[in-house]
Amino acid sequence: VQLQASGGGLVQAGGSLRLSCAASGRTNLSNGMGWFRQAPGKEREFVAAISWSGGSTYLADSVKGRFTISRDNVKSTVYLQMNSLKPEDTAVYYCAARQSLAASWVQNEYDYWGQGTLVTVSS
Repeated sequence: VQLQASGGGLVQAGGSLRLSCAASGRTNLSNGMGWFRQAPGKEREFVAAISWSGGSTYLADSVKGRFTISRDNVKSTVYLQMNSLKPEDTAVYYCAARQSLAASWVQNEYDYWGQGTLVTVSS
C-alpha cells in the first residue's frame, strides 16, 4: 500500500485547507485510516481517524469543531478538512492506513504511512 498525502501549504490563521491522502497498490482502501501530525521539536500526535465504512470517526480534542475527516472509497482517498486554522496547527501531516476496518487513534496500530505534507499557519 502506498499513501500519497497532498494539499498542504501556507495559510493565514483562521483560514482553511483540505488535505487528501490517495491510496494505491494492493488495496481497495478496506482499511481504517488516520491523520497524524508532527510539529517542529515535538512528537507525532494523533489528529483524526475514520473507519472503512466512514461510520466511525475520532478527532483529537485540539481539533474538534474545526477539522473533519471523510473518505471516498471509490477514489481510494481520505480527506482532512481543516477550518479555523491556528498557528499551533503548523506541522507535517501524515496519513496512515491500518490492516483493520476500524478506526484507531493509536499510532502503532497503523501499518502504512505516507510521506507527509507540510501545513504552515501564519499569525
